[in-house]
Amino acid sequence: MKRFNMIDEEFICENCGSKVTKLNYTARDHCPNCLYSKHVDINPGDRLNTCLGLMEPIGIEKYKDTYKIIYKCLKCGEIHKNKIAKDDNMDLIIELSSHT
Repeated sequence: MKRFNMIDEEFICENCGSKVTKLNYTARDHCPNCLYSKHVDINPGDRLNTCLGLMEPIGIEKYKDTYKIIYKCLKCGEIHKNKIAKDDNMDLIIELSSHT
């Protein structure tokens, strides 16, 4: 059973170097500029994954009334999905939508 641990924190994106601020309405889990994430969780917000690989955005899928970004870990190959955020780079979201 997945449990959600709300961690909304600032970080420096390891892919593009952008300073990423808190989202302030849910947990920030990826860079809004380049859409990359980091493989840090086993269950959302637990920070228990030892992989720590970069998660490359590889596609988009419809989810309820929004969309999810599909990620593939560049280190271990696992696939994960995260909801898009209000401030995500929509040009990249549109570009990813053509890959799926």
